[in-house]
Amino acid sequence: MTTTVPVTVDVEGPAGAGRVFGDLVVPQAAHGLVLFAHGSGSSRHSPRNRAVAARLHDGGLATLLLDLLTETEEALDARTGELRFDIPFLGRRVVAALDRTADLAETAGLARGLFGASTGAAAALLAAAERPDDVAAVVSRGGRPDLAEPYLTRVRAPSLFIVGERDVPVLDLNRRALRALAAPGRLEIVPGATHLFEEPGALERVAELAAEWFDAHLAR
Repeated sequence: MTTTVPVTVDVEGPAGAGRVFGDLVVPQAAHGLVLFAHGSGSSRHSPRNRAVAARLHDGGLATLLLDLLTETEEALDARTGELRFDIPFLGRRVVAALDRTADLAETAGLARGLFGASTGAAAALLAAAERPDDVAAVVSRGGRPDLAEPYLTRVRAPSLFIVGERDVPVLDLNRRALRALAAPGRLEIVPGATHLFEEPGALERVAELAAEWFDAHLAR
């Protein structure tokens, strides 16, 4: 049995005060929580992230899929693209969500991890650097951890970078970021996969790797 709870986070941004929205799913007897930071142009409705989240639920992990932009900011970014690569801005949103989950009855006391996709991976790593005592593990799916390079030496959470074998430019960037990471890190290459892991079995492999990583590093 799982419980689904709508979550809001009050934030400040270029349009002033606003709210971002999230979907919190808590399985019975959950032993950890994973916050999802989506990539540019995506949202909490990302079917790929939701597929990974469903696998985590099977393993007893709660998930929070969060919009990083308010509705006004989404409209602004759709016109200008000025927010999707602003990693300090997006990272602060992930930090705000972490702080919010500490106050929720459903998630208070749960060990927390972060799952980031594309530019969301950089935002997740920044949040892990800013909240080292609150983040127990990080997973990046087809991410751009290189965009968080100034923060990588401050990340203490064990971090897993998952990249498709055929996503060659991103694979090279992940290798470089892994060398700069101070925390324990690992690179997993999914054979035959491209950036969006659309090949048969590729996304399922991502979900399995993520589940194994969080199960190993989030305290029961």
